Parts: sequence; structure tokens; C-alpha cells
Amino acid sequence: MIVGVPKEIKSDEYRVAVVPSGVRVLTLKGHSVLVEKSAGVGSGFEDDAYLAAGGEIVDSAVELWQRADMVVKVKEPVEQEYKFFREGLLIYAFLHLAADKNLTEELLRKKVTAIAYETIQEADGSLPILVPMSEIAGRMSIQAGAKYLEKPHGGKGLLLGGVPGTERAVVVILGGGVAGKNAARMALGLGARVRVLDVSLTRLRYLDDIFGGAVETIFSDPHTVASSVEGADLVVGSVLIPGARTPRLVTRDMVSRMGNGGVVVDISVDQGGCVETTRPTSHHDPVFLVDGVTHYCVANIPGAVPRTSAPALANASFPYALQIAEGGFKNAAKKNEALRKGINAIDGMLTHQGVADSLGIKFARLEL
Repeated sequence: MIVGVPKEIKSDEYRVAVVPSGVRVLTLKGHSVLVEKSAGVGSGFEDDAYLAAGGEIVDSAVELWQRADMVVKVKEPVEQEYKFFREGLLIYAFLHLAADKNLTEELLRKKVTAIAYETIQEADGSLPILVPMSEIAGRMSIQAGAKYLEKPHGGKGLLLGGVPGTERAVVVILGGGVAGKNAARMALGLGARVRVLDVSLTRLRYLDDIFGGAVETIFSDPHTVASSVEGADLVVGSVLIPGARTPRLVTRDMVSRMGNGGVVVDISVDQGGCVETTRPTSHHDPVFLVDGVTHYCVANIPGAVPRTSAPALANASFPYALQIAEGGFKNAAKKNEALRKGINAIDGMLTHQGVADSLGIKFARLEL
């Protein structure tokens, strides 16, 4: 199989999908790997490292997309890459189709096979490729929130942990999954008062146990969300429904009640966001104000730390890429149910129920 690794062109995206060690494994097994020139530089991997691993450096994205059987990316294709789509092409990347109808329709129209990192799901319900990115995004959400609570950045002028004799900032985290847990860990480490809301009592018990009662756990419903957001200095949205659009839990009215200088960090923005006032931003222009509240809604938070996030992503995503290259995606999906759940589109049909429901597009049951 010919595997293509393009340079990411989404705004402020510095990660690369395959690191040189992955190229070495693929080439030793007889596959060809095309790497676009400078694709790995942002993550600390020079072209020479890919050449030494057996890869071929190509100068243009056009050549790479034309020659590759499978294109392995980090983020979803952006509009200027749609022209490369063709029947029979396989794209393996974070796709977040539930929040992007235009991309979905283009993939279907061109009959591209699309395998989404974020919907590959193991039997225990875990999302193995999403986990390391959620860990990073959760931790970075608190870094960003702490920065924008500072007065020079438009915040209330609060230090998360305060100092003896002063009040600590209140951090409210919506969703106690991987991102929420890591956000709570960072916020606690900085000394904030932390509340986590979730609809799973099992998850709340788990968080209460691992944090030794230091985190206040609250069952999530419209009343508790409203009251918690109103009393928060920093709200972190980390809600996830695999493949589907994120439900809007926080209304604009709730946001306005946080008061001037409050901060919202919506990690779930790439799936549509769980805050009504959310809209995607970039690392270059990360924030905007609504009713005096700063919103940090960067859609690729881990992209800011590529030397950490690129290897972490590759560790999780590469084993599935290798299975696809070795046996073809149909055989690989027949053997691996987790990978099968990652197939969002094939032969012009949308094959993920959550994406179909979110976009109002007809769902087709996957038949391999």
C-alpha cells in the first residue's frame, strides 16, 4: 500500500500524523510511505529523519494525494484539500463530521472512504486515539483558563489557587471523562476549588475516589448546570458523545451570569461545543468576548504542543494504520470491531449513526 502523510494546513496546526519510527515499520513490511516536504518539522522531525526511515519526500501536496492509497492526517481536510478527493481514496484522521456538513457531503459525493480517529471505539467503550489528545486538551484548558483570568487579558484578576487569606477561583468542569479528569487534576494542582458535573454516577464516584474527595462532584441536570455556571470563575466544557454533535448544556443567559471577566474554555468545540456562545477559534486568534466573558474555543488545542502531542497521537493511531496497510481496510475492519466503528463513510454512504443523526443525513448500515 502507498501511504501518504501530508503537511497539515489547518490554521496553527503543527502536528504530524506519522512519526519516523512509524515510517520505518511500514517500509520494513513492504509498504511505500510518501511524506510531504517539511510535514514533520513543526513536531521536531526533519525530512532527513523520514528519509533515513525509508520514506520518500515529495515536494507537493498534489503529488502526495494523487499517488497515495491511504492519506493519514491529524485534522480533518480543509476546503482547499477537497479537490484532492477521489473515489477509492481512504482518509484516516480526526474528522469530527457531526460538526461539518460540508466536509461530510463532499466525502460522500466523491465516494471517499473516511475513517475517523474519534469514533474508533474498543469493547469497553474507550476511545483509544482520542484519549491522549483529551488528556492534553484537558490539561491545557486550565493553563489557558488561568491565563485569561488575569486582568491584563481581560479576566477578573484571579489567581486560581489564591494565597492564604484570599479566596480561590472556582473552576466548574462539565463532563468527567478523560479531558474533564485531566482538567480537574491540573486545576486541583494549582489550588483552585473544583466542581465536576457528569450524568454518570459511576463516573462521579470514580472521580471522588481518585481525588480523595478534593473535587466536588455534582450530578448534571439543567438546574445544577445553571447554578454551577453562575457561580464559576472558569467553566471548562469537556462533554463528549462519540461521533455525535455535542449537546448544548450552557445557554447564553447562563454565561452572562458569570459576570465580567469570567472565562469559558470549550474543549468540545470540534464537535460543535457544549456552550451556546461557542464558535471555533485558532491559536493565532484564540479568544472572543460575549457579555463580558472571555471564550477560549480553539478547535485543535493539542496542536500548540506538537512535540508532546504528535508522538502521543502516533502511539495511539499507528497500530490501526498498520492493520489497514497490511490487510486492506475491509479485512482489517472485519477482524477489529473497534476499527470498524471508525468507518464513517464508504461508497457514498454515511455509516456512523451518531454523525447521521446529527446532520440529518440518511444512515446506511455498514456492510463489508
